[in-house]
Amino acid sequence: MISSEYLITSLVVVLIPGAGVLFTVSTGLVQGRSASVIAALGCTLGILPHLVATYLGLAVVMHTSALAFQLLKYAGVAYLFYLAYATWRDCSVFTVEHVPSRTASFYLIGRAILLNLLNPKLTIFFLAFLPQFIEPGSVAPLAQFLVLSAVFMAMTFSIFVVYGLVAYAFRKLVIESPRVQGWLRTGFAAAFAGLGTQLALSER
Repeated sequence: MISSEYLITSLVVVLIPGAGVLFTVSTGLVQGRSASVIAALGCTLGILPHLVATYLGLAVVMHTSALAFQLLKYAGVAYLFYLAYATWRDCSVFTVEHVPSRTASFYLIGRAILLNLLNPKLTIFFLAFLPQFIEPGSVAPLAQFLVLSAVFMAMTFSIFVVYGLVAYAFRKLVIESPRVQGWLRTGFAAAFAGLGTQLALSER
């Protein structure tokens, strides 16, 4: 069930920088270490709706219905462009390291969950990828599905935390240079906009 092929493929998928990685890295740079861990947690929790949809068969509908796929895709595009605009418009000085309040933490988690929730490729990925590693004729396919999903989520959280902590390590350089802050804001905004454009132009 949990083979080396599954672990290696999952690792590659998680390591490839995407919207979740970009969100976690930008949070680590702007808000600090604690916030980056919370962002990583939110991105990981954002996988849950896709797993539920896959298990319940909703992913099949998404895969076969062009309209449903396009609606979810363009909702994701709109949100990525919103993040690009919000990042570009935020001219505040990067905050000093602090532990986010409960309200701020929930807001950060909510944004991260929404980011992954509006990613139709994630649902299609789980529909095509996970079932290949469930043993044919298994007496407990649900248990295997949950174990495989838990491994993927644990891997996602761990790697995203590393991304965030690496970004946090560069905070001192960023905070001491307003010019670098400006470059980073522009760079992150452009990256979010680029991901939105890529998603808009992508096919199934």
